Amino acid sequence: MAKNIESVRNIEKLKDTFSNVTKEISKIIVGQEEVIEQIMIAILADGNALLESYPGLGKTTMVKTIADVLDLKFSRIQNTPDLMPSDIIGTYVIEEEKGKKVFRFQKGPIFANIILADEINRATPKTQSAMLEAMQEKQVTVGNQTFALDQPFFVLATQNPIDMEGTYPLPEAQVDRFLLKILVDYPGFDDEMEIINRFTKSSEISKIRTLLSKDSLKLLQNLTRQVPIADDIKKRALEIVAKTRTTKDLIEYGASPRASIGLILAAKAKALINGRKYVSAKDIEEMAYPVLRHRLILNFKAEREGKSADDIIREIMK
Repeated sequence: MAKNIESVRNIEKLKDTFSNVTKEISKIIVGQEEVIEQIMIAILADGNALLESYPGLGKTTMVKTIADVLDLKFSRIQNTPDLMPSDIIGTYVIEEEKGKKVFRFQKGPIFANIILADEINRATPKTQSAMLEAMQEKQVTVGNQTFALDQPFFVLATQNPIDMEGTYPLPEAQVDRFLLKILVDYPGFDDEMEIINRFTKSSEISKIRTLLSKDSLKLLQNLTRQVPIADDIKKRALEIVAKTRTTKDLIEYGASPRASIGLILAAKAKALINGRKYVSAKDIEEMAYPVLRHRLILNFKAEREGKSADDIIREIMK
């Protein structure tokens, strides 16, 4: 795989590669193509994603399947109010070696490539913050020692929009660390019928093939950053983000420059997945929703009118 975007003669073939990845995932997951594409975009842009949906929509299975197809080490952290930071990061244990007692660091579940942080808003703020350094710096610190995490590294966190009793809403600073907020909706009627047929007839689960190696994925991440974007489209992206800071009649606080970077990177990844050598205005407009929806704090007027973040993003882009 060539390192320079201009020297990739068959970049269109990448579309077939990602199409094959989606087909392989569809052996287990029925439908949800848009959600799978957005998770792949977050991975190519080397970002974290927050998945929001009701229980029972296959989020855990989806992330585990993606990890299998991409040959990435998968780890699941079930967040609960009594979960401690050491349960995630790891801790020092005393072991006996050659008659002497020595401290040895026992790695926690954070030491993987894809971390599924299930129901992240059920963990206490102290435990949530234990993931911050890992998400941003790709490393963890225990005492005075720092451990680098294996690359590539992503946190895919889930949260449930209902049953908010006993939860700790994510602070804005932590929510901003997620490149995308992906909404997972109920399947269509035909898709749900296929799910019923597939999982009630046979207990055998389809074998998943590994289609991309870790090295290929790292090359694709480098390639994503090299996708060209025209100045007028870059300006359009910046105008959308800047408008979130000036629409004071509906938005209390707008998006930060991290959102501008995220929007450009996500649009580049979307272009690459679709086998294009350039970013289009449509890429920017489609990625504006998952990049911005969790970064806007709506004011009382917007909430009283029953407007969602997506409604306001739509108005801004008009």
